[in-house]
Amino acid sequence: MKQKTALDILKAGKNVYLTGAAGSGKTHVINQYIEYLKHREVAVGVTASTGIAATHIGGVTIHSWSGAGIKENLSDKEIESLTEKEYLYKRFEKTKVLIIDEVSMLSPALFDTVERICRTMKRNEEPFGGMQIVLSGDFFQLPPIGQRGRDIEFITTSNAWVSMDVRVCYLDEQFRHNDNTLESILEEMRRGEISSSTREMLSKMCDDNTKKGAATTRLYTHNVDVDEENEKELKKLPGSEHIFEMSTKGRAVLIESLKKSILAPEILRLKKNAIVMFVKNNFEAGYVNGTLGIVEDFDKGLPIVKTLSSGKAIYAEPAEWIIEEDGKIHAKIEQLPIRLAWAITVHKSQGMSLDAAEIDLSKSFVPGQGYVALSRLRTLKGLTLSGINDMAITVHPRALSINKHLLAESSKWDKVLQRFSDESLERMHFEFINKCGGIFDKKKIEKNIKKEEEKKEAKEHVPTHEKTLMLINRGLSLNEAADKRGITKGTVISHLEKIKTLKPDIDLNRFKPKEQDLKRIKEAFKKTGDTKLAPAHKKLKGMYTYDELRLARLFLD
Repeated sequence: MKQKTALDILKAGKNVYLTGAAGSGKTHVINQYIEYLKHREVAVGVTASTGIAATHIGGVTIHSWSGAGIKENLSDKEIESLTEKEYLYKRFEKTKVLIIDEVSMLSPALFDTVERICRTMKRNEEPFGGMQIVLSGDFFQLPPIGQRGRDIEFITTSNAWVSMDVRVCYLDEQFRHNDNTLESILEEMRRGEISSSTREMLSKMCDDNTKKGAATTRLYTHNVDVDEENEKELKKLPGSEHIFEMSTKGRAVLIESLKKSILAPEILRLKKNAIVMFVKNNFEAGYVNGTLGIVEDFDKGLPIVKTLSSGKAIYAEPAEWIIEEDGKIHAKIEQLPIRLAWAITVHKSQGMSLDAAEIDLSKSFVPGQGYVALSRLRTLKGLTLSGINDMAITVHPRALSINKHLLAESSKWDKVLQRFSDESLERMHFEFINKCGGIFDKKKIEKNIKKEEEKKEAKEHVPTHEKTLMLINRGLSLNEAADKRGITKGTVISHLEKIKTLKPDIDLNRFKPKEQDLKRIKEAFKKTGDTKLAPAHKKLKGMYTYDELRLARLFLD
């Protein structure tokens, strides 16, 4: 199915499962549909199965959005209690379309729980409370780590899937891979029919030593190999190590859950010229999850990372990951949003696009690992294969079975749509927007589009720290400024540092820490003989967060 056909089905308000091979444009279609809805003032919930996946579409996890939290199963009583949370109730009340990306990572139990929550919150017994549900994903991708050791179950076995009358849109165009050979290999894997010529080709690649060691990034199937490789490469570099320890606040059980959901390491060791990867999105700073770079230098104890793709120098500051409910933070982690990246696991590479990589599949232990690894690349030329086993070229048999059904369903709906004229489709699109309480007036839509373009243009022309200064001058607190701009409190403080450098006379006294805290922090900086954050943080035994230390540093004599 073509992207335009899928969009026409989405715009008609039907429940959709959008799928296709890696690089077929699923995220592009989702983002187009989100823009379409926003311009017509239709409220949309943008979510994904994991925090990493959510960053790709600018959303949050379905666990957080729905209120389900870390549980897969909720009792009727627990679900009913969610309706008493005003912020949740308002969220569901206004939302007309719910998008869930990377649904291959969702268990049937959680999917059913989300469906029950939707019905209860909307006080509507239609599936998902009558909202349009847009699912996206690919069952050939790896299942969640937590599913190892037990039978894999996909959401197609859930009651919610059966009840939602889903239209399957299987995208068949290819936008990532610029290589017919690589595309053919991946297609063979998806059919479960690996030809002898492909097996021979992959085997020969393993024996070819000419390119080994040349690729910037290496993919392994096991964490132990990744850690060993990164440690080995770091030791090769001259100079002293800079150590950054994760700081945490909150209940231990929530902190542990949060640690497992992010890619930032508890202890990060860096040296100049280390290869690193950003593990969070920060569009303001100029990086996204998966951005690769090299540590060019250190300034005030923090690394300056030069990205490999654009050559842009980024001052890498600590980021925050939080678990929040009812506006209250229950758990918080603070760490630099980077990790060593000479090597990463296949599992963590999902969602990335790589120009080149050295991949070791000799220890593949679950179906689909080879498919995920190879589909990260744009061309076969960028692949260096250091090992492969039989498991690496297999995919889950249940995924194969489901895939045949999905292809047939997509073909059916493709043919059904061809029966409708452009006028009929336009009428269906209008009826759905009207049902959602949105607008279909062309002038109003154009006005919304223009307003958004002007915002983007203004954003590009005004330095990011100046935008923060405007909010500070209006009397907003650090947290309010961060919320208003969609950035972290730490980034706001870093903007204040830059502002003070450019405007030394600016009055920032309302942000000054309490005298006792400031005195203690000043003493720690004095004892370390520097203004670097990590040594002071260690000296104070984690009593203050990096944000608090950075804020205090503004008022050092």
